[in-house]
Amino acid sequence: MNNMDISVVVPLFNEAESLPELESWIARVMDEHGFTYEILFINDGSTDDSWETIKRLSERNPNVKGVSFRRNYGKSPALNTGFARARGNVVITMDADLQDSPDEIPELYRMITEDGYDLVSGWKQKRYDPLSKTIPTKLFNATARKVSGIHNLHDFNCGLKAYRGKVVKHIEVYGDMHRYIPYLAKNAGFTRIGEKVVHHQARKYGKSKFGLDRFVNGYLDLATLWFTNRFGVKPMHFFGLLGSLMFLLGLVAVTVLGATKLYHLCNGIPYILVTDSPYFYLALVMMILGTQLFLTGFLGELIVRNSPRRNDYEIEEEIRINNRTDNER
Repeated sequence: MNNMDISVVVPLFNEAESLPELESWIARVMDEHGFTYEILFINDGSTDDSWETIKRLSERNPNVKGVSFRRNYGKSPALNTGFARARGNVVITMDADLQDSPDEIPELYRMITEDGYDLVSGWKQKRYDPLSKTIPTKLFNATARKVSGIHNLHDFNCGLKAYRGKVVKHIEVYGDMHRYIPYLAKNAGFTRIGEKVVHHQARKYGKSKFGLDRFVNGYLDLATLWFTNRFGVKPMHFFGLLGSLMFLLGLVAVTVLGATKLYHLCNGIPYILVTDSPYFYLALVMMILGTQLFLTGFLGELIVRNSPRRNDYEIEEEIRINNRTDNER
């Protein structure tokens, strides 16, 4: 168990104006509640004075730490880097634009430590965003709830979240998967996921870094995450089954065409050539595609079989007899 109560991980890109106010606000909340803490600012290749500001803040407050990327990688790599360095029993993530309130931290901490949640996600029930952003967000979250099976979350992409310390050590946030951290946590076996209504503030400095393309990419990432979770270690169950069905349908179609041709020939009834029928080519394409899909599943199984992580299971606890396993006796 770590001795530190809270690690606050703040990914940022060009937020130099808001950082002093955010650091001061977080420090005030921590001191008022007697928390031991650290603030991890992850500078994601900012082109303004963000890194210089972080260094000044660290000189004033020894609890402030920072990491600076050489270029902009995205929010997911920034969070993953912060998670790797976090030392708190509870990890809080929040955005650097002051739209997330540090005053929510004590209650989030209580929900993790007392209510027993593994992860608590914020829900900005009342938002100060334009309709062009809120409507796609609602559609996106409805789809994410359906696919992930986490039906009690209204805002998957809220930057304000709290985690039990071991959760962030057992998930890998890559690409743009920060939108689906609750789903990643669930797939890792952390199923006690809750939600808290949080206050959403209007942006005070700068402008939003996100465009509408994130919704398109978000759906693609969700499909990828669903597929890899369900078939990542057993690709033949998907490709092999689909390929077999397509091949069999194509084979049945060719057999029917051939049988029909033979029937007409035996009874002296004129009939077109099998190769003149469009159904022959459709059936042939289905058989070829079915074979390719089956081979794709087979190759996928070979790759999984040779993966060094094929038997990498998350073990929660283990009971030993006299500090020895059965194999050691």
